[in-house]
Amino acid sequence: MKETTNSQVQSKDYEYAREIKPKKKKKDNLQKWAFLFILANLILFLLFFAWPAILGFYYSFTEYNGNTATFIGLANYIELFQDPSFYKAMSRTFLYTLLGVPLVYCSSLLVSVLLTSKHTKGKTIAKTIFFFPWLVSPIVVGVLWRWMFGESFGFINFVIQTVGGNPVPWFSNGNFAFVVVLFATAWAGTAFNMLIFIGALISIPKSLYEAADVDGATGWQKFWNITLPSIRSTSFLVILLSTFNLMKEFPMVQTLTNGGPGTDTLFAVQYIYETGFNQLKVGYASAASMVLFVILLVFSLLQFRFSKGGRVDE
Repeated sequence: MKETTNSQVQSKDYEYAREIKPKKKKKDNLQKWAFLFILANLILFLLFFAWPAILGFYYSFTEYNGNTATFIGLANYIELFQDPSFYKAMSRTFLYTLLGVPLVYCSSLLVSVLLTSKHTKGKTIAKTIFFFPWLVSPIVVGVLWRWMFGESFGFINFVIQTVGGNPVPWFSNGNFAFVVVLFATAWAGTAFNMLIFIGALISIPKSLYEAADVDGATGWQKFWNITLPSIRSTSFLVILLSTFNLMKEFPMVQTLTNGGPGTDTLFAVQYIYETGFNQLKVGYASAASMVLFVILLVFSLLQFRFSKGGRVDE
């Protein structure tokens, strides 16, 4: 009986092994296919992001004009931190971000709440209209707003003159140009953030609002005590992405104002572009880009720290 029992156990183990082996093989094949699917993106990331970043870090320690690179140590960084133009560009960038992030956040959230409200009609058409800025490139956005606020041919000045007013020097006055850039940024940034907020808003359980209605809560009370806490993690994501986008904004501002008038809308990335490509100080521009990278990294870490990584739990 004992021998029979052992042979039965061995037979069962053999059958079990035969069943497990094909499953492991199938799992290995799936992992290989998964790796192949991400291989293209990985190659693009290494070629166009990782490798240029490594080169930029190396060039920041060299005097490089596009032809030959001579190692000069920390000379570029020392010169950079003694350059008043760099501090002015960074201060404009911080002000632009400080004002732009709340503007983009509030406009995106407002549009999202209206488009998810049961009282709003024509939601499909409205979503298409508000999403339009995301379908066009930032360069087109800059050209469009340049046409709208052109001083001698712009649509806004045409309307002002039609009602008897004087044309506004939108791009000759630094303060006006800064305001135009801010509102163009909010218009362009609302589209993508709107989709993120809509996804978060429709996932909030309706039972919470129904319970609030029973308690006699007003619309503002429901928004403040239910909606905002429920989308805390989404708000963190929108603020983080908006901060990154504003800190490194280039094509729209370059097309819209070209950093002018003077340097009133010359932000950090425009400053790097100007020194690197127009003045051919590639090593110096690389040092400035490394400083900007460190600032963005520190800012993102602080946001994660103080927002608990965007978690909604206390």
